Amino acid sequence: MPHPILQFGTGRFLQAHVDLFVSEALAAGNALGRIAVVQTTDSAESTRRLAALADGSGYRVEIRGLRAGRPVEEVVHVGSVGAAWNAARDWHLLLEAIASEVRVIVSNTADRGFELSEADGPEALTRYTTPPASFPAKLVVLLHHRWSVHPAAPLTIYPCELVPRNGDTLREIVVALASTWRLPDAFLGYLRRQCTWANSLVDRIVSSALHPIGAIAEPYALWAIEQCAQLVLPCEHAAIVVTSELAKFERLKLMLLNLGHSFLAERWLVDKRCATETVLDAMRDRAVSASLDAVWNDEVLPLFDAIGEGTEARAYLAEVRDRFCNPFLEHRIADIAHNHAEKKRRRFGPVIELAASQTPPIRQPRLRAALGT
Repeated sequence: MPHPILQFGTGRFLQAHVDLFVSEALAAGNALGRIAVVQTTDSAESTRRLAALADGSGYRVEIRGLRAGRPVEEVVHVGSVGAAWNAARDWHLLLEAIASEVRVIVSNTADRGFELSEADGPEALTRYTTPPASFPAKLVVLLHHRWSVHPAAPLTIYPCELVPRNGDTLREIVVALASTWRLPDAFLGYLRRQCTWANSLVDRIVSSALHPIGAIAEPYALWAIEQCAQLVLPCEHAAIVVTSELAKFERLKLMLLNLGHSFLAERWLVDKRCATETVLDAMRDRAVSASLDAVWNDEVLPLFDAIGEGTEARAYLAEVRDRFCNPFLEHRIADIAHNHAEKKRRRFGPVIELAASQTPPIRQPRLRAALGT
């Protein structure tokens, strides 16, 4: 079977989200095909994971939590990964695939995945066995190779990184880098017109990894994708929503779920709480849960009311509370606290700015104190 989906990232989130969706869609005949995953890091853990993925026998995802108030404990076999490549070792295979069968690119390259590297220069275009260092530079080389072979072939790129307007953001980084490398205007036009850079939002708590591959995740899952011309979906699935109102989905997740997670991480760091504390532990602590409720009720929900989205926010928050109180997951706050300063900037900053722009401004003393403003 061909591999029309090229995926950068092999971590537990994609295993329990996009890869699981494609696997279930394949069984129903509703997917483009199987996935070729690409490892771009050199850690021992990711190397073991890649070897297990390359085995081709698939892996399990354990779904644990509550669905409509009823306990859910399911095991799903995921068999959508058909190839597993190491970018440094198998770069020639990526070049071959991008020039032939690939129709969709998916990525989840962590918090700093869009950053460039000073080591990357236009000479990477002529190195057919060695990839550039950064993810955006890899895309420039791969897309330039595709354009040189099939200059009119469309492609849809789905960044799953938690960056606002992630498709637009990645497109501008890639186009700017191609321009810096003085690549032809025709190629820059190809990047903007033939490539569809989908803005999307992913929403699922994947609390822990199984080893060497697999994951434990909650029942709730959403992949909201902004409607646009030439959009090619990797699959059809009940958890995939194509919408013209992506901003609403983004606000709900950022300002309630993501903000809530980072506020718990702030309390965990400042109060020097137990190293193994989970989100459930924190929610069972009356003082911690009361402070989070105060943030949600006094500093965030009034903002949703001010912009006319209070009803949707309260419905989503009810789901978030259930998800935070999921008794079946061990979602460690230590994991949430990774890269905490940057997460606070992304998650608290826009909420504070929006609140300050209201008439009258909405007071947010707890969020401002956490961000240090």
